This record gives sequence, C-alpha cells and structure tokens, in this order.
Amino acid sequence: MKTILVTGGTGFLGSNLCIRLLNGGDRVICVDNNYTGNLENVAEIATHPNFTFILHDIVAPLAITEPIDQIYNLACPASPPAYQGAHSVETTKACTIGVMNMLDLAKAHRARILQASTSEIYGEPLQHPQRETYRGNVNPIGIRACYNEGKRCAESLFFDYWRNAGVEIKVVRVFNSYGPKMNPNDGRIVSTFIVQALRGQDITVYGDGTQTRSFCFVDDTIEGLIRMMNSRADFTGPVNIGNPEEYTVNQAAEKILGKIESVSKLSWMPLPQDDPTKRMPDITLAAAMLNWSPRVPFDAGLDRTIEYFKRILRK
Repeated sequence: MKTILVTGGTGFLGSNLCIRLLNGGDRVICVDNNYTGNLENVAEIATHPNFTFILHDIVAPLAITEPIDQIYNLACPASPPAYQGAHSVETTKACTIGVMNMLDLAKAHRARILQASTSEIYGEPLQHPQRETYRGNVNPIGIRACYNEGKRCAESLFFDYWRNAGVEIKVVRVFNSYGPKMNPNDGRIVSTFIVQALRGQDITVYGDGTQTRSFCFVDDTIEGLIRMMNSRADFTGPVNIGNPEEYTVNQAAEKILGKIESVSKLSWMPLPQDDPTKRMPDITLAAAMLNWSPRVPFDAGLDRTIEYFKRILRK
C-alpha cells in the first residue's frame, strides 16, 4: 500500500483519480479548497478507512506528518469561467506558489510528484497535431494567460527542482478530458452542451464552430496519469495525454443533440480572446513510453457522461 496525496482531489479529475487509487488498494490523502471541487464528488469514498480529506489551499504550505510516497498535483481551476476575471490572480498563485509548496513537500518526503499540466501551454498552436517538443504560441497578457502561462511556469519549476534538488518529477499535459463528475457549470464544451441540451436551452457555440478539439474520456486520462506516475524514474516527460481523434465544435454539438434528442438549437456567439482554433495531441511518446492510448470511443464516453448529468440534474 502506498500513501498518495492528491491535490485538487474533489475536482473532476482529482475525484476520479482518488476513487481509482483507493480501489487499487492505496491510502489516499485528498487535499482541496473546494473552489471548483465538490465534496459530493468523493462522497462514495468519504468514510473509507484509507481515505482522508484535508480542506486546504496549496498556496499556503501544507504540513503532512505521515510519510508520503507519491503526490499528484492537480490543484488549479481548469475551466475558463473559473480561472478568468476575478480569480485570475488566484489561478497564477496556484500554479506558482502552490506548485513550489508541493515540490517542497515532495522534497521533504522524498516523494515522487506528478504535475497535471495542460494542452493550453501550446496556446494557439502553429503546429498540428501538437508534439511535446513544440514550445507553443501563447499570449502572455491575454485573459487566458493566468492559466496557460501559469502552467508553463509550473513545468519550469518542476524541472528546476528536478535538476537542482533531485526531486523525482513527472509532467503530463492533459487534453480536453470529459466524463462523470464534471461541474455542470464549468464552461467546458462537453459538459456545457450536455447540460444545455438536457434543459432544452440553446447550445452556445463560440466562433463559427469549425475550431477543433480532441476529447478524452476521464477513465483514459486517469489511466495515463497513473501509468506516468509509475513509469521508470528517468522518464520525466512532459508527455501528452489525450485522444488524437479530432472533432469540430459543431460536430460535438450535433452528436450530443442527436444522443439526447433535444429541442435545443445551435446559437453562435463571438469567439473569446485567445480561444485556440485547433487542439489535437500527438501521443506517440505516451504510446512508446507508457504503452498508453485512449480506449473509450467518444460515443461511448458521451453516453456515460449524459447519464451522469441526467442523474445530477434531477437532484
């Protein structure tokens, strides 16, 4: 049994990861300030003897007395409505001060630590699909900069702690995950379209809908994170974890509408500043080093996600 700390553990990815690790026989310490997370996401494991929840913001140092073997750092708002505007500074702090606090904790415990980075570090990519060697095309002063530049800084800090302090690091760049335990109001494409369709509201498509995304079901994403965490010590990453199957936003909307048989109509709105027009991972490295590739087809993942939102919206 390993003792594993998961920051952002009540959020979408974090809660799915906590449940997977606990069911795999590990002890899990879940840390979150519940800004975008929700304790209901971990309700099914809340009373498990090997699960502990700590209400904490990683921008403040965290003291853990028991030995820790691994740390998954997922603590950061990941949806545009959550990290833009009034909460942009808090997002940058989570990606810088918070990351340093977690790296210091990993150093103190001699624990391996994984950073959940993002495809957003590629910005509006001039390379398609995006490979890990691509350095990106990011607007450092735009409304998304707190997140994508914050994550770029987080990666920089990870590699400095690896080079200068000998901390064992892993860096994963996550592409457009979706699935159960998403926040219905988080503003991401799949969750927003499903909720709007179930409520019979117009589907808000930003831009002309020809921009592309590559959607990876949460179970596949979690499998990638775990494989990366437990990969050989000299493989630090960064490594892309995502689905290389590309859809336009319009195609995703029409697919969701067809599955729900909704009366909703598409409604096009202006494209927000710096919203990327292309997003598709090259996963050659993940396949070679982790023997990982996504297994859940988009149709099957959508079915499971729609059923999840049907349940929670009835509450």
